[in-house]
This record gives sequence, structure tokens and C-alpha cells, in this order.
Amino acid sequence: MRRLAVFDCDGTLVDGQADVCWAMARAFARASLPAPAPQAVRRIVGLSLPAAVRALAPELAPDEAAAVAEFYRASYRARRAEGLIDEPLYDGIAELLTALRRAGWSLAIATGKSDRGLAACLAAHGIADLFVSLQTADRHPSKPHPAMLEAALLEAGALPGEAVMIGDTSFDMLMARSAGVRALGVGWGYHAPQELLANGAVAVAEDAAALGALLAEILP
Repeated sequence: MRRLAVFDCDGTLVDGQADVCWAMARAFARASLPAPAPQAVRRIVGLSLPAAVRALAPELAPDEAAAVAEFYRASYRARRAEGLIDEPLYDGIAELLTALRRAGWSLAIATGKSDRGLAACLAAHGIADLFVSLQTADRHPSKPHPAMLEAALLEAGALPGEAVMIGDTSFDMLMARSAGVRALGVGWGYHAPQELLANGAVAVAEDAAALGALLAEILP
């Protein structure tokens, strides 16, 4: 039987919250709007950028929201061009990914990042070749819509029962539920473990080693 592990990126594989909060605050400031609280920004990590802006400021007119989103993109690109983006892998993640591949798992990513942002992140850590499918918000509706997870299943040639979605937000858990895929939460990201469990997580791993053990139990 094929075994497919589909990972979220921000908050699951890497910790990019500092740059996301910085770029969002800058984008709102450039639009002459008060910056959202960092905690509010962390809550929307994982959504596509337009959906994230709408969640942070639902009162904005469509053209105002579009301007904030474009300011965010420009700010983030400039920060990356200056070499200032810092998206460290969480402890044990590199070792876990390598171990899963050696054990015969196929790996994929379903993320609210853009194609460019994900490619840069994976290249910086030298792990791009580990994944058979990379799905981003550039080509799919925002989470929790199941489209990107369904596309990962198709590209990997896996059935829903042969896959596990791993993420740190309720958006990931709800996406998995919609696609008929089991979900595992991680306790080191941006939503609380109890929220992940309430939205469909089978369990929540405390660290990368625990995540590996849970995956082995679910799809031995």
C-alpha cells in the first residue's frame, strides 16, 4: 500500500511567523491602516493571502483589501531579495522527512504560500527533492477547501485512505476532513492543540519524533 504524508509548511515544517507579521504590519501601514496584532496575524497563517487579509480586516472594501495584499507581496519579496527572510526548520523536521522517505513514504506539501515563496523556502533548506507534489495557494482556493490536498493525492497516485495530512492549524484539519484524509496536528505551530483536535485531528504530536511514531501507527 502507498503511504503519503502531506505537510503544511508555515508552522509545521518551518517557523516563518516573524517575517509574516512584519510584512503584514508593513502592508497595513502602507495602506494607512492600523496594523493587526501579531497574535491575530499568527491565527491566519495558512490561509491564502487574499483570505488572510479578509479575515484580518473584513470591513475593507475589495479594492482596499487587494491593495493590502499587493503591499504584502511587495514587502515580502523585497525582504527576501535583501536576504532577510528567516524560516528555520523546526527541530527534528529534516531528520523526520529523511527517515520517512527511507521508510518508503511519499511526501507532499499543501500550503498557503505562493509557488515562489515555497520554492525559495525548500531550496534554502535543501529539501525540495524529498517531495513528489507541491501544492500552493497560487493554483487553488484557500484552505480549508480540499482542492490542494486532492491535487496532492492525484499527483502522488494515492487514495485518501493511504494519506495523512499534517498541519498546525484548524484550516489543515478541516481541509483533511473535506478530502476524506486523516489528519495529524502538531503542537509547535500557530493554533492550540485542543483546537486541532476539535476540528478533526486524530492526535497532536508534541515533537518531530512523536509525529514519526504517530505516522507509523496510522499507516504501518
